[in-house]
Amino acid sequence: MYDYAFVHLKFTIPLAVLFTAIVYPVLNRIHVIQTGCLIFIAFTTALPWDAYLIEQKVWSYPPEAIVGPRLLGIPFEELFFFVIQTYITALVYILFNKPVLHALHLNTQRNPPAWMRVTKVTGQLILVALSVWGWKAAQVSQETTYLGLILVWACPFLLAIWTLAGRFILSLPWFATVLPVFLPTFYLWAVDELALHRGTWSIGSGTKLEYCLFGKLDIEEATFFLVTNMLIVSGMAVFDQYLAVIYAFPTLFPKVNRYPTPLMLVQSRLVNTAKYDLERTEGLREGVERLRLKSRSFYLANSLFSGRLRIDLILLYSFCRLADDLVDDAKSRLEVLSWTAKLNHFLDLHYSDLDATEDPKQKSERIDAYIKEAFPPFAYQALHLLPTHILPPKPLYELIKGFEMDSQFTFHGNSDSTDLKYPIADDKDLETYAIRVAGTVGELCIALIIHHCLPDMSDSQKRRLESAACRMGIALQYVNIARDIIVDARIGRVYLPTIWLKEEGLTHKAVLDNPEGPEVIEKMRRRLLDNAFELYREARPEMQQIPSEARVPMIGAVENYMEIGRVLREKKVGQVFVREEGRATVPKQRRFMTLLRALYEQ
Repeated sequence: MYDYAFVHLKFTIPLAVLFTAIVYPVLNRIHVIQTGCLIFIAFTTALPWDAYLIEQKVWSYPPEAIVGPRLLGIPFEELFFFVIQTYITALVYILFNKPVLHALHLNTQRNPPAWMRVTKVTGQLILVALSVWGWKAAQVSQETTYLGLILVWACPFLLAIWTLAGRFILSLPWFATVLPVFLPTFYLWAVDELALHRGTWSIGSGTKLEYCLFGKLDIEEATFFLVTNMLIVSGMAVFDQYLAVIYAFPTLFPKVNRYPTPLMLVQSRLVNTAKYDLERTEGLREGVERLRLKSRSFYLANSLFSGRLRIDLILLYSFCRLADDLVDDAKSRLEVLSWTAKLNHFLDLHYSDLDATEDPKQKSERIDAYIKEAFPPFAYQALHLLPTHILPPKPLYELIKGFEMDSQFTFHGNSDSTDLKYPIADDKDLETYAIRVAGTVGELCIALIIHHCLPDMSDSQKRRLESAACRMGIALQYVNIARDIIVDARIGRVYLPTIWLKEEGLTHKAVLDNPEGPEVIEKMRRRLLDNAFELYREARPEMQQIPSEARVPMIGAVENYMEIGRVLREKKVGQVFVREEGRATVPKQRRFMTLLRALYEQ
């Protein structure tokens, strides 16, 4: 009795609830709109097709297996299947595509490799052939009727989608397309086989090939679930392609609201690919690679951001890392001063209002000319793409001062003065250093978040968030110093304040000679961590005021980094790995669980 309803209660609804719980922390309004539109399209396009199949006795349902109400002859349970399948597959797609930055895959729209062009054309020819065969097979009542009806209905839609976004889909990682198609398909095959075995629904004899993939699962049913999931996944990918165009190219779409409008999606489809700024996508690719190599915690957290905010955060990190490397890799104090002067002049060109009447295009050309003249080629994109029109100048200038302060450990003139060799004399110097190299980054991130998520935020709320972000940045830097005492000692650096060392009867040389040795060094590590967690406790509640779409990934990033501090405090075997260079790191499983915990707490 009511077997079809119980199929949903036992199999489809629990799976939908499970994936909703898994994906919910990273869902945003765009995902809801995207999924809702796809459900509407799936429902309206499947409705007449399904009604025709029932009318032609291809599908039938025993009266006792359904609740009763029908629309165009279709049981309500079947109508619900249109919705629930689309919903489940869309969630699986969202889950596996969250780490993917779709903007990086737009270059294939203009300069696709030969294999991609051939594959797209081949796919188009195959879909045309299947559509034609399906049309002929569906014309007469025969064993190929059901398969023909599936192909003549699905293949034209797939052909249209493949024509619009075939190269984009091919450029995506396999886990972002293949898994979202096949995981729901395998599950629904199992559910369908069980339902066919129980007689919940049946396929009319004489309309099918009488060949089963396994058990009672007819090949036509297997084909149906495969092609419908291909339609859902490729439909989601088309949506993401046009969103990527909107987010990636501010010259084409200067102003993007929190949620792009349908008109903007249409406009992004109509944009000539010749107008795509592929240098920008290449610079973005460089930024992603820097983030991946230099900060695994923030690389993981960045994937939780979305839209243009995610892109601008990557570009900000790329600049910070580039500037740090330029100063850090200098061979002399003179070279350090040269790089910091060039970086400061680069900022001056952006922020000094030398000529208010200057054409923005001329100003941009002047800045680009300076970058090419003063910096090596690998630095061009990180400097050129920095979103200075959003970022406040003061934290950027302070950041450069922090990098210069770092260099004093290596280049301190001919003097053996401790003050020159080790610029962090006391707690105030330690705080100043942490503000410059980390607190400033927190402020810059908040500036981007406010601009993209809540530009109308009150000034008082902005100041509170900026202050909290600065303090949290200091806390993270203290954790960083505590973690890297051994690593820093190997390159001649001691970030522990001189006054702390004197209190414990130590010298900088003693730390450099044996950073793993004296118990007092561990005592100072704990002191750093205590300061870090005190600042963390002060700033953490204020982070709840961050706009919702940015709050979850920001807190996730912070919690992931603070977890390093927690495991340093615990010092449990197996919970802190020390890599060859002496840097402690949190095992992947614990990092992942920390991120999950932070997500679900929000």
